[in-house]
Amino acid sequence: MADFETVIGLEVHVEMATVSKLFCGCPTKFGAPPNTHVCPVCLGLPGVLPVLNRQALEWAVMTGLALGCTISPRFKFDRKHYYYPDLPKNFQISQYDIPFARDGHLDLASGRKVRIHRVHLEEDAGKLIHEGTAGQIGGGTAALVDYNRTGIPLMEIVSEPDLRQPAEAAEYLREIQRIVRYLRVSDGNMEEGSLRCDANISLRPVGEAKLGAKVEIKNMNSFRGVERALEHEEIRQKELLLAGKVPAMETRLFNEETGETRSMRGKEGAHDYRYFPEPDLLPFTMSPDRLEKIRKGIPELPAERNRKLLAPPYSLSEYDAQVLTSDRAVGDYFEAVVAGGVAAKSACNWVTTELLGALKAAGQGIGDSRITPGEMSSLLRLIGDGTISGKIAKTVFAEMFKTGKKAADIVREQGLTQIADEGALRTDIEKIVAANPRSIADFKAGKQQALGFLIGQVMKATQGKANPGLANKLVKEILEKS
Repeated sequence: MADFETVIGLEVHVEMATVSKLFCGCPTKFGAPPNTHVCPVCLGLPGVLPVLNRQALEWAVMTGLALGCTISPRFKFDRKHYYYPDLPKNFQISQYDIPFARDGHLDLASGRKVRIHRVHLEEDAGKLIHEGTAGQIGGGTAALVDYNRTGIPLMEIVSEPDLRQPAEAAEYLREIQRIVRYLRVSDGNMEEGSLRCDANISLRPVGEAKLGAKVEIKNMNSFRGVERALEHEEIRQKELLLAGKVPAMETRLFNEETGETRSMRGKEGAHDYRYFPEPDLLPFTMSPDRLEKIRKGIPELPAERNRKLLAPPYSLSEYDAQVLTSDRAVGDYFEAVVAGGVAAKSACNWVTTELLGALKAAGQGIGDSRITPGEMSSLLRLIGDGTISGKIAKTVFAEMFKTGKKAADIVREQGLTQIADEGALRTDIEKIVAANPRSIADFKAGKQQALGFLIGQVMKATQGKANPGLANKLVKEILEKS
């Protein structure tokens, strides 16, 4: 791609996690039987009036603020007209010339600063299911319409064409997901359609200011899918340009199985959606006091938390910080464990490896854990003060995870306290060493494996209760005297 520069902009659609739809009281829960979460308002029947969902508006404004946008003091809704079977009213209530938020930005870890052109609020459309062709419309035997999704609050976040690589586009999308999850305005699940993305891509010669012919790509259902679709489109457009051809302005669909895009429809001219102000909704105003109240409700965002975890007193690695900031609840849990008087690195290892590993195996999330942050701190303090070894701690952890019991109670009930009595341990180790004359000979011959073997025998004989440091010291002493 050395001769060409790739230009990418994303339109990200975020379904909001409100209990009810944007303009009616129908529930938004995913997975209900088709066409059961509908009413005359979201079906667009005659004589009905929309009423704006206050929660959706405030969450949308919060998202705009988190993205560094300027919030419009006055904004309105508009009717966007187009015909498609999943749009029962034949128009969509959206925002056109006065969105509630514009001119923001998002800084990526790669160093790229992506400008946010606008954030606006609209109602989602329904869902079409094409039978007979693995979900594709071409050649299908039937098209089924589910209107449950119709009217769910949808935020559209439109970036400027500031991205230059497919990997950056995937990184940008992941960061949007992290932010909306931190704000708890959306679950951000791409597999359920809560986070969807349309990508616009064009190529131009390096040094050229004018943008090339723009191609829009749809039907990308994963971060990797977005990256693969853009990578394929990069190569396709470059081959056309090198052959002296101009890529057609069009909308293309991405095929997850083949990794290729195919033409869906042309885009030579702009769509005439015949926008006009929504007559059933008066313009809205956002008072400074209300805006400030929403601003104060914004939690610590991923980028802020990441910087905090990299600095003292945490001083974690970039990788550890990224894992702990991937989910707000995980980060909150970790910080609560550290607040219990535990070293940050030790807490990080146990939370990210032991706890998250156990939760994943059980198909659970951090909120399902029976181990509270306080009890996790208690377990790690038992390791720190020498009451139990790290190996025994894993046994205790497994019981805590299964039953929710306290670490101290498990240690007491099962007699798991570490053996730290030097006299008693020395007697046991002398017997073990004496029973392994070959290991003594190997050690004197310079074979360090003999030391490890004998320490293993000690831990086996004491059922893992021997203090590892003390056992190591005593085995060495006894071997050197033998």
